[in-house]
Amino acid sequence: MLVIGPLKGYSPQIGTLVSMLNYNRDTIIRSVKGMTKAQLDFLFDAHANTIGSLLLHLGATDKFYQINTFEGRQEFNEEEKKEWGAAMALGDAGRKEIKGHEVNYYLDKLAAVRDKTLNLLKTKDDEWLLALDPVWSKQQPVNTYWKWFHVCEHESNHRGQIAFLKSRLPGAKPAKD
Repeated sequence: MLVIGPLKGYSPQIGTLVSMLNYNRDTIIRSVKGMTKAQLDFLFDAHANTIGSLLLHLGATDKFYQINTFEGRQEFNEEEKKEWGAAMALGDAGRKEIKGHEVNYYLDKLAAVRDKTLNLLKTKDDEWLLALDPVWSKQQPVNTYWKWFHVCEHESNHRGQIAFLKSRLPGAKPAKD
């Protein structure tokens, strides 16, 4: 569905945000479905991230904004750091720790985090979404809507990186445009 707007089960603005989150996530899932472990682990150069690590990074980002906006925490706890630390940091940690998984491993992790986000968003209203965060607003006003919009734009950004990396996989066909 290519409609941005309110969705049943959510307040109007949260539903609109969810429609954007859903669209972005769907495009990412469709772009990686059927990829092999070797493709997910392909390292373009010594400074790049793999497609697999970028997928987990999206899950880590979603998880961070979950704990931040729904629980008011500013960082992962120890258990969350073990699960998401390398994915959040990427770089050397991501290159070392995130590899050797089938595509469904990544998609299942993404789905589990996003399902929780969507269920939690159903419990909130537009007033919550528009509220300023007192911790983050010390330099400039930051509201909850911006945080979740950032998750959305973050996924768009990494979708572009994934597309680039896919185009550089061994045996990839040259771009048509």
